[in-house]
Amino acid sequence: MKDYFFLAFNNLKRRKLRSWLTMVGIFIGIAAVVALISLGQGLQNAIEEQFEQLGSDKIIIQPRGMMAPGSATGSLKLTSKDLKVIEGVRGVEYASGYLIKQGQAKYKGEAGIGFATGLTEIDFERMMEMAGLEVIDGRGLKDEDKFKVVVGYDHIYGDTWEKSLQIGSTIEIENHDFKVIGVVSKIGNPIDDNLLYVSKDILKEILDVEDEESQILVKTAAGFDPVKVAETIERKLRNLRGEKEGQETFSVQTSEQLLESFSNIFGIVQAVLVGIAAISLLVGGIGIMNTMYTSVLERTKEIGTMKAVGAKNSDILFIFLFESGLLGLVGGAIGIGIGIGLGKGAEYIASTALGTDLLQAAFPWYLIGGPYYFLF
Repeated sequence: MKDYFFLAFNNLKRRKLRSWLTMVGIFIGIAAVVALISLGQGLQNAIEEQFEQLGSDKIIIQPRGMMAPGSATGSLKLTSKDLKVIEGVRGVEYASGYLIKQGQAKYKGEAGIGFATGLTEIDFERMMEMAGLEVIDGRGLKDEDKFKVVVGYDHIYGDTWEKSLQIGSTIEIENHDFKVIGVVSKIGNPIDDNLLYVSKDILKEILDVEDEESQILVKTAAGFDPVKVAETIERKLRNLRGEKEGQETFSVQTSEQLLESFSNIFGIVQAVLVGIAAISLLVGGIGIMNTMYTSVLERTKEIGTMKAVGAKNSDILFIFLFESGLLGLVGGAIGIGIGIGLGKGAEYIASTALGTDLLQAAFPWYLIGGPYYFLF
């Protein structure tokens, strides 16, 4: 075997340019596979961690087809009546309604667009507990707070504003002045870290909103199945709103069902990424085949000489197999290294430039071993 290895290595060494050109096709394909799949897997892992923090006993109710917070209109809106019905469902420990609206915020003449979340004192405390967050400076919202605001992490410690924002500063929301009384710990994505938490009644007042809940979050009582409770909530809301089954203007999902939906979407996205990257990997494999085929044609006399001195067909086969194996081994190692570098580079750019921790590269064992299995 040592002889086969050295013969194969010397043959590749004599044809350096061809060997390197073949390996270029290999490591480009493998780098694409490793980088794309690692980023997709990392993003899925980050989303799953967020849902684990939320817990499996949570149920989310929101207007059906709502593409962005605060975009629901007409009959799609949830109201305080819906919230009251949900609170009366057996198996519901508590239900919290949140009003999320997009609006204009200003600070020292600098304007920006962000999302304001209107909620009561108890709902603010529940949100912090469920999301694993805390007020790291100042204090949280109180029911008696009128024009006070708790800001997301990036408002004070990020780059949301060019001028420094501090506890006690005044920020303008929809032409009304709000005093900053607290800051929430970092969540990890720019939208959530730029939220503005204000009193629900005040947000309704300044935006002229009569009765609306953008989202209702339910915690299931201990000993109750969240799926069964969700089914009861859905039935009660249908009766309240006079809607038929399958024609609901709202959606009721447990956190596990929501996670499953996300996982299905990520599965489709990853399948597309794998398909795109596999094309490059296939080209690399065909490149090895072409190189070996050409090498056999060029070395007919050499093969004849080896057979004349007693070499078997299996010996000659092993030499060419070792050559192709070396191309795949070296090209694969370089490709994996480049892919890891690209994945980590994208993670760094997302963290520094975009301010999000959701885009993280993950490198499970099958991602490293899969390309080698394909090539060999």
